[in-house]
Amino acid sequence: MPTTKVVVNIPGESAYDVRVGAGALDRLGQHVRATAAGGKADRVLVITDSNVAPLYLAQAKRSLAAEGYRVSDITIPAGEDSKSIAVAGEIWEAMAACSLGRDCVVVALGGGVVGDIAGFVGSTYMRGVSVVQVPTTLLAMVDSSVGGKTGVNLSAGKNLVGTFNQPTYVCADINALSTLNEREWACGCAEIAKASVIDSDDFFFWLLDHANQLAARDEGVVQEAIVRSVVFKADVVAQDQTESRGVRECLNYGHTLAHAIEKLSGYGTYSHGAAVAEGMRFAARLAADLLGTPEELVETQDELLDALGLPALSWSASPADMLDAMKRDKKARGGQVRFVLPRDVGNWELVEVSDDILRAHLQQWTASKA
Repeated sequence: MPTTKVVVNIPGESAYDVRVGAGALDRLGQHVRATAAGGKADRVLVITDSNVAPLYLAQAKRSLAAEGYRVSDITIPAGEDSKSIAVAGEIWEAMAACSLGRDCVVVALGGGVVGDIAGFVGSTYMRGVSVVQVPTTLLAMVDSSVGGKTGVNLSAGKNLVGTFNQPTYVCADINALSTLNEREWACGCAEIAKASVIDSDDFFFWLLDHANQLAARDEGVVQEAIVRSVVFKADVVAQDQTESRGVRECLNYGHTLAHAIEKLSGYGTYSHGAAVAEGMRFAARLAADLLGTPEELVETQDELLDALGLPALSWSASPADMLDAMKRDKKARGGQVRFVLPRDVGNWELVEVSDDILRAHLQQWTASKA
């Protein structure tokens, strides 16, 4: 099946390609060389993690070396703990020790953690070098590799330090998805579901019709789901690159409750996708109460998430602790919790929710887990 190219055009930025399909990694070097930055560079640094390195590092380096690049690599420990200022500092020092200049290219080979921290160090080393994203998880392919958000975590919360820095190329080889476990697969499916609800009837009902095939990893359906998600996100980012106009905030659908779940349950207890799916269920019910969102959407979204292998979580925390965690989230403003709420498929609104209303809904949510 041939690869599909999506061109991301953002006002004021250089356009970049996202290539989706089987075998894209074998042509990584060729496509990096074709970019403006890659055409002038002779040094490439591949940043990956201990899970991905044994699987795909040699293949990536071989493709890059075939185009004449001198390739170095850094492998960080797999897991969310590596997305820290301390690990970023180690990478900066290693880059300097390798005498990498401003004309080098950083290649992020891995999932969301690798993409975020490699993007962050690439955007800050020597005040910014070119970054290529090579996502190896479904979640990273449909979400974090596109749009230019980078970041590291602090003890106070996720992604509290970061930059907006667009990649120069994104290589999404769906062959890399064959090694994902069911937890990671469902994690990516949650972000696809999120995109479909926010995007349009066409995407949402296509996904509903093909949910079982996506869960079963049908290659054609997987490729189309990734492409649809990338097109959706590219369009949103083009309208609001730095989340300053309110448009890009739609990408936070499901994330307000999700980040509180991740923080209070302990990062890694539940996958990001499982937490986002739970957040989508909560937000849809909140929308039904506050915006009059049809109950049919609440029920159909539940049906979609169930079909994608994302059942409702059994975990809960006290409403007071959940509310406190939400107020500390970077998306809150002036201590006021804000939710992306769907009025219907493809029609969303950013709503400030009062503490009293939110507390009542959290009590209902907690009671439903008993």
